[in-house]
Amino acid sequence: MKLHELRPAQGATKNSKRIGRGTGSGWGKTAGRGQDGQNSRSGGGVRPGFEGGQLPLYRRLPKRGFNNIFSKEIVSINVDRLNVFEDGTVVTPELLLEKRIIRKLNDGVKILGNGTLEKSLTVQANKFSKTAAEKIEAAGGKIEVI
Repeated sequence: MKLHELRPAQGATKNSKRIGRGTGSGWGKTAGRGQDGQNSRSGGGVRPGFEGGQLPLYRRLPKRGFNNIFSKEIVSINVDRLNVFEDGTVVTPELLLEKRIIRKLNDGVKILGNGTLEKSLTVQANKFSKTAAEKIEAAGGKIEVI
């Protein structure tokens, strides 16, 4: 068998329904659309979600609150979670992801000041709270906003 000899199996393909090609075809005259009505017309039918004039589901359900499409999803962790690193480590968001301290790196990382830090680290993050910055520098580390 060669590539040019390949063909679908017997019965695997079906000829398309050629509608509106005369009465002999079995799909002539109304072409399977029935006699009259909205769906028999060209361009007929209703839009998706239309429920025959009944108040549709998408209008019956309440819309709650305000959804800011420009909001950024920032992952926050506390300084005490940084004690797993060795002294002098440069802590980056990618390293936090690798060590599974954070699960997802969305729009950035913020370091919060809950807990104590015993290690001297260089921490790179998108945001720092005041207390977190103070605790990192008090432990002999540096902060770098990226």
